[in-house]
Amino acid sequence: MPRHHILITGASSGIGAALAEYYARPGVHLTLWGRSKERLEKTAFVARTKGASVDTLSIDLTKADEALKALASADDALSIDILILSAGMADIRPHNALAESAETALKMSMVNFATPVAMATEMANRMAARRHGRIALMGSVASFHDLPLATVYSGSKAGIGRFSTALQAAMTPYNVRVCLIAPGFVDTPMSQRLDGDQAFLVPVDKAARKIARCINQGKGVLVFPWVFQLTRLLEMVLPRPIAHRILRRLDVMQHPENEKTTKA
Repeated sequence: MPRHHILITGASSGIGAALAEYYARPGVHLTLWGRSKERLEKTAFVARTKGASVDTLSIDLTKADEALKALASADDALSIDILILSAGMADIRPHNALAESAETALKMSMVNFATPVAMATEMANRMAARRHGRIALMGSVASFHDLPLATVYSGSKAGIGRFSTALQAAMTPYNVRVCLIAPGFVDTPMSQRLDGDQAFLVPVDKAARKIARCINQGKGVLVFPWVFQLTRLLEMVLPRPIAHRILRRLDVMQHPENEKTTKA
């Protein structure tokens, strides 16, 4: 019987897949969720070679009701010790558009905010009853800034950030630790879609190690690389009109999600 049960969303690639590989070992059962069944199986194969037992589920997180049912089923079968809500969308404003489309805004809000909030709330209640558990939510350093190119992304990540620290305040008395992960640029398929400067790009395996240490130690917030803690403070002290003028000068292009990249 596995000693630990870890459920990871967004496990088909990027940080989620790297975390699955990091945690994989004998005595650990991994429940891996993602959109791509084929890529999930690749992650699962690596985890099994390291001794973990693995279940996979191809799921669309815009369908929150289905996600909640699947979460309850996984926890009923074997109590979840660590829930890592890593899945996310990062679309930016299309070239020559004034803002993101309403359809993109709704989908991104579900994947980045509404569904993970519902899942974390359900799991927090279950873990609090057991007086044990860890929940990690994937924010972003983008949540610290008013990004004209990514209004929905930065807004949804800001929402998940405030929810995470509020849930941390609620759950600490019940020995349930909630960790907000706020990374900068990490070398994943998501970042590989971007054309433009990606300052202080972090290798995905290094990012996974940092995140896992934060979760395992029960810390409340992880911001990395450290330089983004400084940019956060800088925008806080700058007058907003000046900060907005600077941010409007950002020049980033994004390839369509299904377009192949050289690193994919």
